Amino acid sequence: MTTEFSDLHLHPQLLQAVTELGYETPTPIQESIIPLLLGGHDVIGQAQTGTGKTAAFALPILHHIALGTGNVQALVVAPTRELAMQVSKAMYEYGRLREVRVLAIYGGQPYSRQINRLRKGVDIVVGTPGRLLDLMERKALDLGDVKYVVLDEADEMLSMGFIEDIETILESTPEKRQ
Repeated sequence: MTTEFSDLHLHPQLLQAVTELGYETPTPIQESIIPLLLGGHDVIGQAQTGTGKTAAFALPILHHIALGTGNVQALVVAPTRELAMQVSKAMYEYGRLREVRVLAIYGGQPYSRQINRLRKGVDIVVGTPGRLLDLMERKALDLGDVKYVVLDEADEMLSMGFIEDIETILESTPEKRQ
């Protein structure tokens, strides 16, 4: 029996967005992980590149986001600027009909632009460890209202030596988070 995205009980605007993006049926990782994340479970997922891991974690987050709070509710930590840009673009595309505000934070870009966007309010931050820590130290990034944390390519971040940075970032998020 083939599962459809509509079988996953996602927000109607998310279903419309994935349909418009040409998604027809969930991939195996999406089919197995989306229901668990929607149910509030913590998950570790592993799959080959190109299998839809980003949508697997992004869609449940976008489903649960409370719009209009002005506070960062979800944090995705990525090892590289390229992955941070890719994930933030995907999350924006999936959540655009819900008007979810996503900000990519990474080095090589002026601090002022990122700080101004944070002051205006964003729902989701996708960033690299170093720049996240910089903005936290500058008191520009507050993770006190984060409800969802994703360590994207966690194995890569660990092999790159980011364990202490990740621990510091996670310590700045609430204990009760998914």
